[in-house]
Amino acid sequence: MPKVLYLLNISNPDRLSADSGWVVADTLLPALVDAGTEAVFAAPAPVTDRRVGFVPTAVPCTKYRARFDGDTAFLADLLRRTRPDVVVANQVESAPLVRAAMLEAGSGAVLAGYCHYLPFSFDRANLLLDPSLNDGGLGRPVLLTFLAGVEALDRVLVHSETAARWLTSAAGRAGLELGERLRIVPPPRDPALVRDDAPGPADGTPLSAVYNHRLYAHYGSEEFVRLAVELASPALRLTVMDLFGNRRAGRTALDASPERFRDVLAALPGVEVASDGGDRGRYRQVLAAAHIGIAPHRPSCPWSLSVIDCQAMGLPVISPRLGWMAEHIHPDLLFDTPAEAVKITARLAGDPAFYAGHSDYARASTESLAPAVIAARYLEAVA
Repeated sequence: MPKVLYLLNISNPDRLSADSGWVVADTLLPALVDAGTEAVFAAPAPVTDRRVGFVPTAVPCTKYRARFDGDTAFLADLLRRTRPDVVVANQVESAPLVRAAMLEAGSGAVLAGYCHYLPFSFDRANLLLDPSLNDGGLGRPVLLTFLAGVEALDRVLVHSETAARWLTSAAGRAGLELGERLRIVPPPRDPALVRDDAPGPADGTPLSAVYNHRLYAHYGSEEFVRLAVELASPALRLTVMDLFGNRRAGRTALDASPERFRDVLAALPGVEVASDGGDRGRYRQVLAAAHIGIAPHRPSCPWSLSVIDCQAMGLPVISPRLGWMAEHIHPDLLFDTPAEAVKITARLAGDPAFYAGHSDYARASTESLAPAVIAARYLEAVA
């Protein structure tokens, strides 16, 4: 079995449970160890399983430093000390730097990139820059740096068919050929967020919905506010999760939209804003108290761990007809307007057979994401 050096920037070190990259690592790396792999995690904070080796790294001050800054000397020394067979660059933009460090260290490891996000999306044939990475007009430099990273990789891992199509198209426009380097490996589900029974709403009781996504503007929070106004009623209780709590000044200086939308939503009648305090056990309790989940209005979404969390708990998830959600979620639960969403929730509340069928479908859609299954796919992809 290979020795894997897993490089990760953590964008939310103050609230690890809100950092999807860390959550994936915390589930995936122990599964790789279970499969016989030796894993070393180089990141600002360790995973919870102490069988995974840990090398602390600095926290970048901003998301742009994470993409444009780096320490080749540190990486070369790390490579000499760990002597990995596989290096995973979760910050794809850093792959040329990692490749240069490998050259300096004399490392012949396979260099894989795990594309947790894409800094672009497509509206039919039109490539759209991710607005969250376009401060000061940096969107196109981020895109070009990302594609340079892709070109430096031996293996390009993406989460979904949607992501594979988008990346293939963007790479082709830049004259890059992905070929056999491109592999689809979705993240594992969290085994602590799996249950076999999801009781539907009892007669005469309100339907309980949960929105468990980060409240960035680029996650479609403006659209969600409009949806919340339509959904919240005596017949539907809506809980919105505040996943961040109080963020450090360096994070809010670039983008304070989560705090702004948290306050807007908290002021809406029939909407409760709840925090899990960074406790995954409390997070599970909030999901378990709900009957359905709501996906974000996020066109650039190539995958959503929060959607998978709800589905693994047996919650049907209603969703805008966008991105990966349109590929993954059952067509019965997709909507184009708030009015359509209201009709779907009314049917889930009033038709027990419809609810039970979609609860079973949601849970079944995550069964192939068990950590052991994903670990085997991951090792095959980087071989």
